[in-house]
Amino acid sequence: MGDEELVERTLRPQYLREYIGQDKVKDQLQIFIEAAKMRDEALDHVLLFGPPGLGKTTMAFVIANELGVNLKQTSGPVIEKAGDLVAILNDLEPGDVLFIDEIHRLPMSVEEVLYSAMEDFYIDIMIGAGEGSRSVHLDLPPFTLIGATTRAGMLSNPLRARFGITGHMEYYAHDDLTEIVERTADIFEMEITHEAAAELALRSRGTPRIANRLLKRVRDFAQIMGDGLIDDVITDKALTMLDVDHEGLDYVDQKILRTMIEMYGGGPVGLGTLSVNIAEERETVEDMYEPYLIQKGFIMRTRSGRVATAKAYEHLDYEYSEK
Repeated sequence: MGDEELVERTLRPQYLREYIGQDKVKDQLQIFIEAAKMRDEALDHVLLFGPPGLGKTTMAFVIANELGVNLKQTSGPVIEKAGDLVAILNDLEPGDVLFIDEIHRLPMSVEEVLYSAMEDFYIDIMIGAGEGSRSVHLDLPPFTLIGATTRAGMLSNPLRARFGITGHMEYYAHDDLTEIVERTADIFEMEITHEAAAELALRSRGTPRIANRLLKRVRDFAQIMGDGLIDDVITDKALTMLDVDHEGLDYVDQKILRTMIEMYGGGPVGLGTLSVNIAEERETVEDMYEPYLIQKGFIMRTRSGRVATAKAYEHLDYEYSEK
């Protein structure tokens, strides 16, 4: 287990009442969970989607805790064959939660096994090969599948249609993220001022995972360059040295915008071309950087490609002129 994953598990809330932010998703889930428990039924299948680091995995664990059931965790890339999924499904107890991260990366042959499992709680598998092969019917206990994805558009229509509950995880409001930073600091016994927590939250792209990672780095600066207290001065100095500006843009974000402006006159430019020019994988740009740049109004998507906005020019001190 990596350090970042260990930190996330330490910080993970256990119940909806402890989960900060995502109020719309929480309020809906609270109703659906209570209703399922009153009927003594498995919760309907849940699809959680949104950019990385917004708490989809954490929410899956919270749902299982609220239901009082076990959670089995896996991910799309790990399940290579239908037999891998069959083994997991066959091991489920009544009411269990099966959490599949990156569910959009399931092979189609595996995905097709899920259809009957999700809809009617059974699977048909082929045993043997050739003329001696035969179909075996396996009944499954009622269970809840929670799928998480950063790319909901890549899910097939048949799979997406089998999720009765969908939750769109959005970037966190500044106040919620400030509260998360203060909670993390309290858990790890860091001394931080409210102003510093607010500044760090402002520059964390609305993302708890980034906020917690930056908090650890700012703590290092506070210990070496100060007396250990994390205040707004040390926070600004640390984040500036880490190339995180006051809009939360890091080196790669700025490189994307500068490349669009300097090499392509602000665009339009295709995502593939842009990715090659900044030496990043297309999927990395599309999943990790572009959503925030669009949400903050620095980039627009058009039919011809991505376009840098007037706000991007102003933020990076370029002169902007209408095309």
